[in-house]
Amino acid sequence: MTQTIAPRVRMLVLLFLAVVGALLAGAGPASAHAALTGSDPAQGVVVDKAPTQVSLTFSETVSMNDDSLRVLDPKGTRVDTGKPSELSGTTYAVQLHSGLPDGTYTVTYQVVSADSHPVAGAYTFSIGSPSATSVSVSDQAAGGGVVGGLYGFGRYLSYAGFIVLVGGAAFVLACWQRGSGVRALQRLVVSGWLAMTGATLFLLLLRGSYTTSGKVGDIFDLGLLGEVLQTKTGAALVSRLLLLAAAALFIAVLFGAYARPSATATVNDDAAPPPSDAGEGDDKRDLTFGLAIGGTVVAAGLAASWAMAEHASTGLQPGIAMPVDVLHLLAVATWLGGLAALLVALYRAPADRPVDSTAARRFSRLAFGSVLVVVATGTYQSWRQLGSWSAFTDTRYGQLLLVKIGLVALLVGIAWISRRWTARLADTPAGEAVQESVQEKERVTASAGTGGTAEQASDDTVTGSTSDGTGSGSAKSVPGSRTGPGSAERAAQLARQQAAVDATRQKRLRDSDTHRFGLRRSVLAEAGVAVVVLAVTTVLTSTEPGRTEQDAARANRPSSSSSAADSTSGALTLDMSFDTGGTDGKGVVSVDFDPARAGANEMHVYVTRPNGRAFDVPEVKVAFTLEAKKIGPLPVVPDHITTGHWSANGVQIPLAGEWTIAVTVRTSDIDQVTVSKNAQIG
Repeated sequence: MTQTIAPRVRMLVLLFLAVVGALLAGAGPASAHAALTGSDPAQGVVVDKAPTQVSLTFSETVSMNDDSLRVLDPKGTRVDTGKPSELSGTTYAVQLHSGLPDGTYTVTYQVVSADSHPVAGAYTFSIGSPSATSVSVSDQAAGGGVVGGLYGFGRYLSYAGFIVLVGGAAFVLACWQRGSGVRALQRLVVSGWLAMTGATLFLLLLRGSYTTSGKVGDIFDLGLLGEVLQTKTGAALVSRLLLLAAAALFIAVLFGAYARPSATATVNDDAAPPPSDAGEGDDKRDLTFGLAIGGTVVAAGLAASWAMAEHASTGLQPGIAMPVDVLHLLAVATWLGGLAALLVALYRAPADRPVDSTAARRFSRLAFGSVLVVVATGTYQSWRQLGSWSAFTDTRYGQLLLVKIGLVALLVGIAWISRRWTARLADTPAGEAVQESVQEKERVTASAGTGGTAEQASDDTVTGSTSDGTGSGSAKSVPGSRTGPGSAERAAQLARQQAAVDATRQKRLRDSDTHRFGLRRSVLAEAGVAVVVLAVTTVLTSTEPGRTEQDAARANRPSSSSSAADSTSGALTLDMSFDTGGTDGKGVVSVDFDPARAGANEMHVYVTRPNGRAFDVPEVKVAFTLEAKKIGPLPVVPDHITTGHWSANGVQIPLAGEWTIAVTVRTSDIDQVTVSKNAQIG
């Protein structure tokens, strides 16, 4: 039986590793859920005199320490006081030293958003006039690197453990109470508890490094661990550990007193004794009710440890979102965890006590109800996190959500096939199984020994029966019986042969019902898709919601009205979207032209990703053409100032008129595109 299961298990494990590896590889280093929506001084601005402070505004509240907000001069020297303060609910400021000289200054920030995810970024502003800077601020690596990968794996493991623990227990209580005595189901539920407990401890250790330095050496820093315990996420992880202690008691009762028979029975390695029919009275019903209530409370508490510390706890309608998130997690666990339990029962339950059609039909109804809850709660969560149809395709969160929706639709399709197999499932009669078992044992006894009398004598020696069948004599009273080491060795050999025959018989009994065989195959396919769904979900929970991403992009991108206003006041701002067609080739290029008149002008070019973050492309070129006068193109190659920022001084415009401003953006050695807009200059 182990040889039959092992290839399928290896297949599911390899599928999980491949999907998680691919998703985490493309996840990007900083999957933030709070976004920078404003700053003072603003990005790229040139101020006449040095400001006294720098303030940042985020889309939600964030947590800060003394190093969360830094301001660096052109040489990379820190010029802030190092003590950020909260000006309002989502605005934070740091004071600057007095007497700062002219030049380009870099603002870097690394904070933790209200939904527990690290946020990092940087931008520049200038005093007097722009200058070169030695500060390199390529995309910040908060939540990335080795520690970020380990943290993501820990999150997956905790979700998987929760699903197996809750779903497996629900399957036993609601669908197949006799399964409480099946060793394979006991191991499944206990392994879910162990996985969730281990993952929670693992996340607690990683948390400090994950939200700060990202260094492996800081994982065991007790100072960081103490800081984590004072945060909302740390409290949620500790609460989860306490609830897991209660879950351990629940498991002990479920697979102990609940599964204990009223009479002594033989226990082997494959299955524990089933609950006796005599125990199905009032006491058993009371215990079932108590376990159901207690298990539901513990499961809801475990689900709340996520809902109260992550997505649902902040943003739009948190009072509604948190209970909806709890329902969503419980429904997913009941569906997918119950599916895992059914798969184990179909493959590993003893042949003389297989999972019956009644249990399969009960789970089919339970899974159908769970799917309805998942769809309803998922629809609300999608609206809350996206906010618009365009976010499905324009944001990474929306794209991942589309993948998840497709996978869930596939999973429901396979579940429909399983439901059809369940409707046609025919149980193998218990009497037929027992009769075949007896016949098999008789055949192996007849074929394994050299003679019936000798084998019977050996059997009598082991059991202590006499030749007259009374059972009151000893081995010595049987003439010619085998005693001593040879007899024991022969008995052990017979036991091994019988075990092999029993395993073969169990597999044949399972495969004899074509409907049961079809159900096993379809449930196995469901489990494979479920592994991928869980991996996508894990990455989705670490990705910036589409609503936040689009809000941040709009806040950091000048609107058309502001561009018109700038034009009338002597400055010009143009925004142009581009797509080079290659990997990571989409973004927005903004051109600031001041004073936008004939003669010398100052030009700043900013390149950002679709989510509004600075995009450090290899090359940017600008050309000016006045078609009416046949002038141009006049090429300008701006200097690279910092990440996503290029600048050129003294750009000469010979005549006033409607000029075509073309910008060429190169995102790789072979991928580039030219975009253009017309604008009135002078």
